Amino acid sequence: MVDMNRVTNSAESATPANELFNHQWQIYQKVLKHNYMGHQEIYQIWREFIDRFYQQPFKLLDLGCGDACFTSQFLRDSNIALYQGIDLSAAALEIAKTNLARIPGQQVLIQGDLFELVPQLAGQHFDLVFASFVLHHLSLEQKDYTIGQIFHLLEPGGVFLLIDAVHRADESREAYIQRYLNNVRQDWLELTPEDISEVDRHMSNYDFPETQETWRSMAQKHGFIKSECLYADPLETTELWCFYR
Repeated sequence: MVDMNRVTNSAESATPANELFNHQWQIYQKVLKHNYMGHQEIYQIWREFIDRFYQQPFKLLDLGCGDACFTSQFLRDSNIALYQGIDLSAAALEIAKTNLARIPGQQVLIQGDLFELVPQLAGQHFDLVFASFVLHHLSLEQKDYTIGQIFHLLEPGGVFLLIDAVHRADESREAYIQRYLNNVRQDWLELTPEDISEVDRHMSNYDFPETQETWRSMAQKHGFIKSECLYADPLETTELWCFYR
């Protein structure tokens, strides 16, 4: 599913940008409050991994950071030295500034399209690159290119952590979306019919999930030496992957 705070992906909508942001922001807050997408479980595992892997100060690049709501919560009291976030939504980044004030280290936020901006970061290096519910918006070719760029941005021994939509090996994109939406209609009880229609529209237009094997193959192709799934949700729709450089 699309992460609701990345609202400017719907720029072609006739709805004014600020009104669109407010509507999607309200939906996203409901999703977070009721843990419909499993953020609490996923980010707890994410933080435990960081605590184990980064005993010394580390630099993090967050692709599609949105408002950094969960990221900032789970980075409190961490060893982070630099947080650099990229997002398409200027409105979300304004909120991120407030949220990130809670974490240690330096914060840098950049507004723009990650597919265009990541290659421009050449020469910078990070210990950890993180992407949460954002790469599935890209085409397969764009995903492949971006993973290659991520590899070169990582320090030797660095890690790429990916939270994203994953469909079954024998499942089409359309079947995945319908299966996901059936769960939304059945279990996301605090969403209004209008909210659900917006989720449906986003997924139908912008969600392009891949299989486990596709993610793994792309990472291996670009030089990552190991892939590890740290979390898979019970519905087989979302996974947390770790790719080691």
